[in-house]
Amino acid sequence: MTSKWWRSAVIYQIYPRSFQDSDGDGIGDLEGIARRLDYLAALGVHGIWLSPIFPSPMADFGYDVADYRGIDPRFGSLDDFDALLAAAHARGLRLLLDFVPNHSSSAHPWFVESRSSPNNPKRDWYIWRDAAPDGGPPNNWISDFGGSAWEWDAASEQYYYHAFLPEQPDLNWRNPELRAAMLNVMRFWFDRGVDGLRIDVLWHLIKAADFPDNPPNPNWRPGTGEMDRVIQLHSTDQPEVHEIAAEMRAIADAYGDRVLIGEIYLPVERLMTYYGLERPEVHLPFNFQLIDAPWDARTLAALIADYEAALSPGAWPNWVLGNHDRPRVASRLGEAQARIAAMLLLTLRGTPTIYYGDELGLADTAIPPDRVQDPRELREPGLGLGRDPVRTPMPWDGKTNAGFSAAEPWLPLNADWPERNVARQTRDPGSMLTLYRDLLALRRARAALALGDFASVIGTDDVLAYERRLGEERLLIALNLGGGEQRLALPGWARSLRPLLSARPLDGDLRDGDALVLAPDQGLILGAA
Repeated sequence: MTSKWWRSAVIYQIYPRSFQDSDGDGIGDLEGIARRLDYLAALGVHGIWLSPIFPSPMADFGYDVADYRGIDPRFGSLDDFDALLAAAHARGLRLLLDFVPNHSSSAHPWFVESRSSPNNPKRDWYIWRDAAPDGGPPNNWISDFGGSAWEWDAASEQYYYHAFLPEQPDLNWRNPELRAAMLNVMRFWFDRGVDGLRIDVLWHLIKAADFPDNPPNPNWRPGTGEMDRVIQLHSTDQPEVHEIAAEMRAIADAYGDRVLIGEIYLPVERLMTYYGLERPEVHLPFNFQLIDAPWDARTLAALIADYEAALSPGAWPNWVLGNHDRPRVASRLGEAQARIAAMLLLTLRGTPTIYYGDELGLADTAIPPDRVQDPRELREPGLGLGRDPVRTPMPWDGKTNAGFSAAEPWLPLNADWPERNVARQTRDPGSMLTLYRDLLALRRARAALALGDFASVIGTDDVLAYERRLGEERLLIALNLGGGEQRLALPGWARSLRPLLSARPLDGDLRDGDALVLAPDQGLILGAA
């Protein structure tokens, strides 16, 4: 475990409810994760990030925290967590937790006190405002889950602010006591030995002090989700958030080799500010561009080049293909191009994050109406915003319930689980899982992939090609993003290189003179043998 381990690492995101159930209640838990650590070590990842496991009423499945220093009984206990952490470290795996500092549960004791009286000492730990002159909400801010972001509290005759569900009131980070309490939460988990924190909705933490209306979005269209009806100019990404991020970084740095990852959905030029304006902030502001980008070689080449150019000296890049909120890559691109996407994710410069199940090629799972769990889907049905399809249980084998649980899982399994599961793909040398394992093994074996420079992005026709180099080692990655055969003129330095790894079985001659011949949906990593 070397210094700045996260620079050469691959992070694996686990949605705990859906990874492995150990006690037969249909919900994944910490003991279940512990049982699967050998799988993760064999896969070749370096760290695991757990979505929230804190005590919660589960209005938003753990993102409504009722106790920042405990473990929800559904997942286990603090002793179970300590055992998992020790077992992960014994295998050389780092462990990151999901820190949710923007809002708590309405069942959190802090909010219960805050709500009890306008004179309660914790009243200002949350955001309370008087009604507008007409008795309505204080401004036009909209919840990310639809509807007004303000909830009327009849007992105290004020509104409180919630960027998400009414059961998730926003904390007031302008209050110094609240700020100190939340920063102490970070210290609590670092003292316990966690290796890093993924900070939920970091760019939401501070709101404009005078709460002006957000401007209307001229591009909004009905049926696309109510949250986009206004531009979140005053409710997110305020200048004062950077002072908080810098304080968080100082705490992490005081504990040595810890990493902070910020969830930040912003354009690149604003995303870059979260590396630090005057002082260091988060180590890795999440870069989500690959999730939404058109799957086109020229577009991706420009996106990658622009992102690399925007990085300040010393800033380390990162890449993400999917997460617990967004459609799976196999659904967006199809299975053939999901293999190419895997090669892209794991050969770009920077720290990649893999979402559990993507290594199997899992696609979004259709959820029957009577099985829907996600509050976002329940609040705005029919818009395709529900997140249940990407949170379904991990299929481990062909046994009952795919080896996930002895009971019916909390969400349906992927329909093709008898064929698409870990056990079957482990035995198949041509499977998606084998490709991921081979890619991760190559990253460990070739330092140029893990830590090397990045150069020569080329986007021509359907081919995206680039170089990774470190010292004398030079690798060429060539990816065919289309369904037709393509040729790539090889630079002189690459003409003697040989295939180290391919996305699909090699078939036919790879060379046509000084050109590399790429079969449809083929990706190649070329290097010296």
